[in-house]
Amino acid sequence: MSDLETVKIPDIGDVDDVEIIEVLVSVGDTIALEDSLVTVESDKASMEIPSPATGVITSLLVKTGDRVSEGSDILVLDVAASASTGTADASASKGSDASTPTTSTAAGASPDNSDEHHDLIVLGAGPGGYTAAFRAADLGLKVLLIERYPDLGGVCLNVGCIPSKALLHTAAIIQETQGMSAHGVTFAKPQIDVDKLRDFKEAVIGKLTGGLAGLAKQRKITVAHGFARFQDSHLIAISDAEKEENTSESTRLVSFDQAIIAVGSKSIRIPGFPYDDERLMDSTGALELADIPKRLLVIGGGIIGLEMGCVYAGLGSQVTIVELSDGLMPGCDRDLVKPLEKRLKNDFENIFTGAKVTAMQSAVAGLTVTFEGGKAPASDTYDRVLLAVGRNPNGSAVDADKAGVTVDERGFIAVDSQQRTNVSNIFAIGDVVGQPMLAHKATHEGKVAAEVAAGQKSYFDAKTIPSVAYTDPEIAWMGLTETAARQQGVKYQKGAFPWAASGRALSMGRSDGLTKVLYDPDTKRILGAGIVGPNAGELIAEAVLALEMGADIEDLALTIHPHPTLSETLNFAAEVAEGTVTDIYIPKRK
Repeated sequence: MSDLETVKIPDIGDVDDVEIIEVLVSVGDTIALEDSLVTVESDKASMEIPSPATGVITSLLVKTGDRVSEGSDILVLDVAASASTGTADASASKGSDASTPTTSTAAGASPDNSDEHHDLIVLGAGPGGYTAAFRAADLGLKVLLIERYPDLGGVCLNVGCIPSKALLHTAAIIQETQGMSAHGVTFAKPQIDVDKLRDFKEAVIGKLTGGLAGLAKQRKITVAHGFARFQDSHLIAISDAEKEENTSESTRLVSFDQAIIAVGSKSIRIPGFPYDDERLMDSTGALELADIPKRLLVIGGGIIGLEMGCVYAGLGSQVTIVELSDGLMPGCDRDLVKPLEKRLKNDFENIFTGAKVTAMQSAVAGLTVTFEGGKAPASDTYDRVLLAVGRNPNGSAVDADKAGVTVDERGFIAVDSQQRTNVSNIFAIGDVVGQPMLAHKATHEGKVAAEVAAGQKSYFDAKTIPSVAYTDPEIAWMGLTETAARQQGVKYQKGAFPWAASGRALSMGRSDGLTKVLYDPDTKRILGAGIVGPNAGELIAEAVLALEMGADIEDLALTIHPHPTLSETLNFAAEVAEGTVTDIYIPKRK
């Protein structure tokens, strides 16, 4: 029986970042307690990192030249493979958590009772799930991909990222044509055929989900549609997806060597609201585009709420946003939100911050809502209401506890840097492992889990995960934000470039944007970046790469960008930081 322990860099004193100059062990080596594993070197000295236990090395997570710090993963050690019972007992006494995986002893049906067997099963076919399945199949594993809905793609492709972007594009085109009147070009009021627009959205979804089905077939992946529940750490039951989630009836028993949990998340509901009234929608309902309501209330001023508000405002609805926090998009720097908020005050009927909905009742005329706080009225009636106050993970929905997997009270599953849960043969990725709940995080986690399952030395070590709000204007940021820096007491300096000085932005009639870069005042290394303006989501990728590559502010300032483009605003922001910018005047620092 395996008992895997992820060995980490211990406390190395007052040194934050050291280089591995030699790896002293290999996969398969049997090592004793205190045997040296790697040699690290700082600008002060070199030292060898000892093993905290006796065991056999199953995976190396670092190589010569890597930079590590306290808490960085070094290798995975099978302490149960050691002949030293005392050491194994000592390791077991630490308990089971995400950094010390163990094989589950949960009771359940034996693999001998199964209808079929697979090397790897993946629960959930969203971006993380299908990526994991495809990568594992490419590496030679026999894979079963389980999805509860008829089509692959999960929330993102079917009722999330993709359909919302199709509708946001349409809304943006409508608003752009309206804005052209100031340039001397006037268009007639658009005639919106809701059925045709809905067909366009569904066609986009169909192309992508159909493509996924084809890719799964090409890789000889078995796809099962149904609701999966663990029976133990090597057996799962798949029931008819049309039945209730709490059914104990199963139609198929599948045994497996390894599993990846990629079951995503669901919209949060506020108790007491009339959910039997179809006029109260979550994001999925809003994307169905049943009609274009005259008046729409959006509860929640985060990214999802604001994106859907932009869609319906562009299509002609009078949109009101109510947000409990003092500002829209909590957590995002205020200087990035400000241009968006200014524009939305013109596009939306009302924006109520510092306010909440305390009650909602169905009426013939609409949904009557009671407000509290801020400048919101006591009550008002809306044709439709969209509830967008966040999402909860689905970690508790698949009976993971029967496999011995630890799931917290909210539904999150803890994992290590290889995406392993506390059960050594079960991995978890995506929304169920924690924030941020983003598809591009899930896909990278999915590849890591698949590669580790296939025996490769892979781990998730992203330095940053970018966030994008596809509003109008778009907002994108990555790395350290000014808000977080102030809260954490992190020293930083900033270079910011206003789009009012960008020739490309002016030619588009969008001078309200801003690009900023945060950097360490001592090392000049890039710490973070933020952009607000059209296509901010496309532009942020360069800043992400700069952070991942360890670039400093001079690297960005000296990189030649094409002119005139929006991309050069990142270059100009770096030049502002360097004091070399000529496109605007910055008084010299004294």
